Amino acid sequence: MKISLITVSYNAEKTIEKTIQSVLAQDYADVEYILIDGASTDGTMEIVKRYADRISIVRSEKDAGMYDGINKGIALASGDVVGILNADDVFATKYILSEVAKTFLENKNAQALIGDIAFVNGNGKQLRYYSAQRWTPAKFVWGFMPPHPSFYCKRELFTKLGAYRIDFDIAADYELLIRFLKVNKVNYVYLPQLMVEMSMGGKSTKNFKSNLKINQEIKKACGLNDLYTNYAMLYSKYFRKLGEFLVRTEKK
Repeated sequence: MKISLITVSYNAEKTIEKTIQSVLAQDYADVEYILIDGASTDGTMEIVKRYADRISIVRSEKDAGMYDGINKGIALASGDVVGILNADDVFATKYILSEVAKTFLENKNAQALIGDIAFVNGNGKQLRYYSAQRWTPAKFVWGFMPPHPSFYCKRELFTKLGAYRIDFDIAADYELLIRFLKVNKVNYVYLPQLMVEMSMGGKSTKNFKSNLKINQEIKKACGLNDLYTNYAMLYSKYFRKLGEFLVRTEKK
């Protein structure tokens, strides 16, 4: 099984090397690694060039934002399965892609896969653990989606169901997952594995203002897919999320 892994970057010189090294350290051989850069103006591409001979495809050009970059990567992908690793995130272990491939091969009817992620600070200390074990599509209207960095799916789904909407700034992943997992009832399986360590401070976790915007976009995403929600339902999730900050796991 060939896995196409996409990283989108823009001015990520502080974190991109760890992300690339995390991918290259995977013990799974059949990986097509695609790196799409949005014409960075810092030292990102100088770092990328050090590893260019080990990256399947590298593109650096202006785009319409992160989701436009992801869509470019999907269009270039040739793998059976597609996943995304953000430019400031890393795999939790070197076995993640092996586990992804194994899970798909053992679950012949599965079209998608979700797992667990952890949010970490700049020192790698785990601040929050987000498990997809008890997540269901019914939770979309309450502001919960499966952790996007753990989402892998058959490449053919993007052709059948569409890619990421670029009219969203923060929550195009939310909208796509609603469209795939709730509206079109894509068959998915849960991989009980910490898959990705995700840096706090990204677009959706940066500050209070970003929280306001993401909830506006989540409400829009639900509406576009004929799901009813309201702000009271969406903001109630923050009380439920408190428990995730209390969960700690040892690094493997």
